[in-house]
Amino acid sequence: MTAAESLSAATLELPGVAHAFFTRRGGVSDGVYASLNGGVGSRDRQEAVVANRARMAAAIGVAPERLAIPYQVHSPDALAIDAPFPREARPRCDALVTATPGLGLGVTGADCGMILFADPEARVIGAAHAGWKGALNGVVEATVAAMAALGARAERTRAALGPCIAQPSYEVGPEFVATFEVNDGGSGRFFTPSVNDGRAMFDLHGYIADRVARAGVSRFQDLGFDTYADEARFFSYRRATHRNESDYGRLVAAIALE
Repeated sequence: MTAAESLSAATLELPGVAHAFFTRRGGVSDGVYASLNGGVGSRDRQEAVVANRARMAAAIGVAPERLAIPYQVHSPDALAIDAPFPREARPRCDALVTATPGLGLGVTGADCGMILFADPEARVIGAAHAGWKGALNGVVEATVAAMAALGARAERTRAALGPCIAQPSYEVGPEFVATFEVNDGGSGRFFTPSVNDGRAMFDLHGYIADRVARAGVSRFQDLGFDTYADEARFFSYRRATHRNESDYGRLVAAIALE
């Protein structure tokens, strides 16, 4: 069996913690989903997605049924869990935290930020899906707070951002910029003018890093990959949309306490 390909963050190379930012390579899906599609919400063959997720679970040392990935809704909501849930009963939230060994936490993305967290002393971990809306509305801070309720401390917590869309690939309209101006007045530095009049380029990587710092997490790593620009390794919703493709695959980031 081909192994699921993944990237790792030096910040999260910790005793007793396994983590992975999976690429699109090393799975069984085909077509636009080739090959390691982890999205149960896609129109891929569900047996292929199940097989792909099983490979991901194996990579972080948990049983397939113990890899918990929520039904993501671009919210700021974080949920603490101590047991897996069936796929048909996935909680609607965008971050999970746990202190339970042998339970994997995962999030999906295809341009949005996927952030993994760990406090190695408290042995508390977290995974958050942070698109622009979730990041703006506080999903990073909610994840850190949910971890704190399990005994973690922000100043001890380490975090890493996996592949997501980068500023050179992320053009937005004036209404997008206005939303940030209204809801986070200091965010103007994360926009630069586009070559197209009235539009701007948004730095999601930098904005997430800023929200992580505001949450009190001092040890942070951005892997620095652009999902849109690297088709060989990453799925991208925006790239698929620009090409009028019928659907797109989803990447997965996952973490577990051994």
